[in-house]
Amino acid sequence: MKAVFIGCVEFSRFLLERVSLLPDIKLVGIVTREESSFHGDFCSLAPFASYHAIPCFIDKGNKQQEMASWIRVLNPDVIYCFGWPYLLGREILVVPRLGVVGYHPTKLPRNRGRHPIIWTLALGLAETSSTFFMMDEGADSGDIISQEMLPVLNSDDAASLYEKLKMAASQQVTKFTSELVSGMIERIPQDHDKANTWRKRSKKDGEIDWRMPAQGIYNLIRALAKPYVGAHCLSQGRNVKVWQAVVADDWGESSISHLEPGKVLRSGESVLDVKCGIGVLRILQHEFEYMPKEGEYL
Repeated sequence: MKAVFIGCVEFSRFLLERVSLLPDIKLVGIVTREESSFHGDFCSLAPFASYHAIPCFIDKGNKQQEMASWIRVLNPDVIYCFGWPYLLGREILVVPRLGVVGYHPTKLPRNRGRHPIIWTLALGLAETSSTFFMMDEGADSGDIISQEMLPVLNSDDAASLYEKLKMAASQQVTKFTSELVSGMIERIPQDHDKANTWRKRSKKDGEIDWRMPAQGIYNLIRALAKPYVGAHCLSQGRNVKVWQAVVADDWGESSISHLEPGKVLRSGESVLDVKCGIGVLRILQHEFEYMPKEGEYL
């Protein structure tokens, strides 16, 4: 089965390597980008294409007509599109006879849209899903062909959840590729009445508001941990990245309930305890140039 692969993030590269090893797949083309200003996990697939002598189309500015013409010449049976910043238009979707397979790390039809790993953790969800679907002209709205539920632990951060999704997706792609080849793929239409779409996040969404409960701030920090951009707080008029924290459970609420959010309760060589709207957050990894002192405010 001839396939074209589209992607430009670390997740794309991981699955590309997996797909390239499948006996039923012949990679005839790769579409990728050379740079990105908005992907913390950006990864060009061009080096892989060059090493394996696979034709490669470098997209610059979402020129889908050019992309479609290039893919049409390759005459693929299927397109795999995993980790791409743009919706694909009809001119590309109609090229392969079996369609275009997309991916979204949520339990579709719920939670379509932008920044799914970040929203999952920031909202403190207890589970998510690794979902492959046949792409249509909507956003994450096509028929589901493979969906695996994954638990999200309170200890998970962006990196660990990313790895869980990669491992699940690797097994799924092997199975549904075999089903595509045999013509035995099952397509499950999504119930659009149950769908919601997460919005695009902005830099403001990554700012810590100490009036939030400590658990909520912890969720925000783990959601934006590497490979993403990091949460930040204001200190002495500048944004300071906070990469890791825990909810400190060794403070009695009665002893701190009268204190304002943002007050530094304890300051060590590299660890800070900060009063939150409810509870205390212990900051473990950060980029403070000068450590705030006990009694100061963030």
